[in-house]
Amino acid sequence: MIAKFIFFCCIVSLSICSLALLNVNIRNMKILLVFFLLHLPIGNLGQSANKQSNYVLIMADDLGIGDLGCYGNTTLRTPHIDSLAKDGVMLTQHIAAATLCTPSRAALLTGRYPIRSGMTSLHRIGVYIFAAGSGGLPTNETTFVKQLKEQGYSTGLVGKWHLGLNCESSEDHCHHPFRHGFDYFYGLPLTNLRNCKPNAGNIIIVGSRSNVRTVVQATILALCVLLLLDLFHLVTVPWRALGFVFLAVALLLVVVLLFLSQFRNINCILMRNRRVIQQPFSCENLTQRMTSEATSFMERNSDRPFLLFMSFIPVHTALYASPDFLGKSRHGLYGDSVEEMDWSVGQILASLERLNLSNRTLVYFTSDQGAHIEEISDAGEVHGGWNGIYKGGKATNWEGGIRVPGLLRWPGVLTAGKSINEPTSNMDLFPTIFNLSKAAMPRNRIIDGRDLMPLLLGEVQQSDHEFLFHYCNSYLSAVRWHPRHSSSVWKAHFFTPNFNPEGTQGCFDTHVCMCYGAYVSQHDPPLLYDLSRDPAESSPLTPTSEPRYHQILEAMREAVDKHQRTLTPVPDQLSLNNVIWKPWLQPCCSTVWEHCHCDNERSRSPALDGNTD
Repeated sequence: MIAKFIFFCCIVSLSICSLALLNVNIRNMKILLVFFLLHLPIGNLGQSANKQSNYVLIMADDLGIGDLGCYGNTTLRTPHIDSLAKDGVMLTQHIAAATLCTPSRAALLTGRYPIRSGMTSLHRIGVYIFAAGSGGLPTNETTFVKQLKEQGYSTGLVGKWHLGLNCESSEDHCHHPFRHGFDYFYGLPLTNLRNCKPNAGNIIIVGSRSNVRTVVQATILALCVLLLLDLFHLVTVPWRALGFVFLAVALLLVVVLLFLSQFRNINCILMRNRRVIQQPFSCENLTQRMTSEATSFMERNSDRPFLLFMSFIPVHTALYASPDFLGKSRHGLYGDSVEEMDWSVGQILASLERLNLSNRTLVYFTSDQGAHIEEISDAGEVHGGWNGIYKGGKATNWEGGIRVPGLLRWPGVLTAGKSINEPTSNMDLFPTIFNLSKAAMPRNRIIDGRDLMPLLLGEVQQSDHEFLFHYCNSYLSAVRWHPRHSSSVWKAHFFTPNFNPEGTQGCFDTHVCMCYGAYVSQHDPPLLYDLSRDPAESSPLTPTSEPRYHQILEAMREAVDKHQRTLTPVPDQLSLNNVIWKPWLQPCCSTVWEHCHCDNERSRSPALDGNTD
C-alpha cells in the first residue's frame, strides 16, 4: 500500500512539472492539483472507508474482574485476554447494567436498562431456569444485531443465549436468537447449571435448601405440638385426615424428585440453529467445540462483514475443563476453566490474524456480571471467582457484582495500552455499533447506552454517563453520579443485601443474594461513597466527613425521580407464569420414553443445518 501511495505521488509530481513546462497557467494547475488530491487513495493506507468493520464480541459468564492479569491477578494465566489490554484500551470502571445473566445480556443487546423491556423480576427468580418457560426478550426490542443484519452482515452467536426460546409450542422459537438478528446459532438456549454435569450437584436443591430446612423444621414442630395437645386431651386431632394430607404431600414430593431427576435431560440442551443436536449436552471438550464453531464462522464469512458474539459458557457452574487444561492451574477447576477460556480467546485472535482481518475488526471482551462468590462445590472446593478489591459479587450492586472487565482492541484505530477510568456500561455497545455502522438511532424508544468511541479515541476526557442506575431485579438499589468537570464518582445505596453468615461477602444461605423483604437492609439516608477515593466501598460518608453530603444526595434523588418518570409499563417477561416449566413448550429431540435423549452433534455440518427463516 505504501508503494502504491509513493507511486501515485510520483505521478502527480511529474504531471504538475510537465504542465509547468508547457506553460499551463497557475489557476489551471491548482484545479488539477485539487482533482488529484481528491482522488488520492488515502483509505488504502489504513482501514478502507468503503469496507465495513467486523465485530467480535466476547462475553464470559460470572468472571470476576480480579481473575485477569491485566486487572491485577498474578496467579491465573490469561495472556491472550491480557493482550487485548496491551494492544487496545482497558476500561477500569466498566459496569454491567444488571447483576444476573438474563437481564445483563438483554441490556447489552438492546442498549437499555432491562426493566424497560420487562427483563427483570419482582420475585425471587431473576433468570430463566427452565428451557420450557414462556418468557424471553420481546421481539419488538431493537438489537444492534438486527441492525447489522439489515446492512448485510453475517451474524453469529456461539455459546450461551439465556433470553428465552418458545411462547406457545415447543417449536415456535419466538424468542430464539434468529428473532433478534442472528443468522447462525450454536450453543445453549438456556444456560449451564450444576445439574448439567453428572455428580456436580443440583442447583434447585442448593438454592432452596434454607427454605426446605425451614419447612421441615416447622412441620416437625407442628407435629410435636399436635401430639402433645392430643396426648393431654386438649385437642382432638383427626389423625386419619392428617394421614391423607401427609400421603398427598409425600406423593407430591415423589413427583418433584422425579422431575428433578430429569432436570439435566430437559434443560441442558445444545442447539445448532433451530435444531437440538445434543440433549443433554456433554461438557466433554465443550469449550474447544465452541471455539471451533467460532473460528469456522469467521472463516466462512471472511469475505463479507460479520458480527460474532462469542458468549462463553465458562465460568458459570458446573465447571469443566478439557484434558489439556485439567489440573494445570493454581486455582483448581475454576482456574483450569479460566485458563482454557483464555486459550479460546487466543484461538479467535489468531484466526483474525490468519484471515488478515485484525485491522478491520473491533474486539470487545467483558463479563455479564461479577464473580459468583457463593459457589462452593459439594466437596467444598471454591468454584467462584475473585472480584479483586471490590465488595460483594454476582446478584449484588456492590462494585464486586457490577464492575466487570471492559477491553477493546482495534489496531490502527484505538491507541494501544490506554487505560480509561471513567464510568461506562455494557449498554454502550449498542450506540457504539450503531454509530460506527452509520445507522440512525431508534427514535421510538429510550437508549440508555452512550457511544464509546469519543472516549476511546480521546476526543473527550469524561464519560457521557453522568448518572447510572443500578437495579437489583426490578428494584432500584443504587445510583452512581459522575458530575461534569469533577473527578468524584458518588454512589448511593438505597438498600443492600444481608450477607449470611455475617462478616462474609455473600449470601451463602440462599446461594445468591435476594432483592427484597428480610433479605435486604433499607438505608434512609442512603449509604454514600466516593468511589474515586473509596472504590472498595469500605467507609460510608457522613455529613461530618463530606460537607456537601446533603446536596449530593438531593441531586441523586432528583436524578432518580427524573429517570423513573421515563419508565413505562411493559409485560413482565420474568413473571412466575413466564418462568415456570410448561411441558408443552419442552424441546425434545427424541421421545418422552427416551427421556428426550439424543446426540446428533456430529451427524450434520453447519452448512446443512442453516437458518431457514
